[in-house]
Amino acid sequence: MSRQKTLDLLSSGKTLWNTWRRENAEIQAFEPDLHEADLHGTDLYGADLHEADLTEANLQGSDLRKADLREADLRHANLRNANLSDANLLKAHLHGADLRGAILCRTNLKRADLSNTDLRGADLDGVILEKTNFDEANLSGGDLGEADPNKLLQAKDRRPGNVAVQDVKAA
Repeated sequence: MSRQKTLDLLSSGKTLWNTWRRENAEIQAFEPDLHEADLHGTDLYGADLHEADLTEANLQGSDLRKADLREADLRHANLRNANLSDANLLKAHLHGADLRGAILCRTNLKRADLSNTDLRGADLDGVILEKTNFDEANLSGGDLGEADPNKLLQAKDRRPGNVAVQDVKAA
C-alpha cells in the first residue's frame, strides 16, 4: 500500500483503520509506513499501530490513549504534549523521541528503548517499567506520581549512560 493511501486510511478513523489492520495481519515489519507522517493533533484513541514505522513522525498533541504501539518504531518522533495514557508501548523504539509534556499515565513501557529521549515535564504517573532503557534520557521536571522512581534509578544502574532524574516529583 502506498504511503499516501496508508495516511488516508488512518485519517478516515480508527474503526476503519483497526479493521484494515485485523484483515491484513500479514502486513508487518515496515508496514504500515508512516515515516515522517504529519499526524499532529490527530485522534488515534485505541488505534492499532503495533509494529508501525513512525520514525520522525509528528504526533505532537495527538490523542494516543489506549493505542497499541507494541514494537512500533518511534525513533526521533515528535510526541510533545501527546496523550499516551494506558497505551501499550511494549518493546517500542523511542530513541531520540521528544516526549516533553507528554502524558504517559499507566503506559506500558516494558522493554521499551527510551534512550536519548526528552521527557522533561512528562507525566509518568503509574507508568509500567521493566527492563526499560533510559540511557541519556532527560526526565527533569517530570511527574512520576505513583511511579516508582527507584525503578528509573535501577535502569540507570543496569546500563551505562546518564538518566537525569533530578527535580522529578514523586507522590
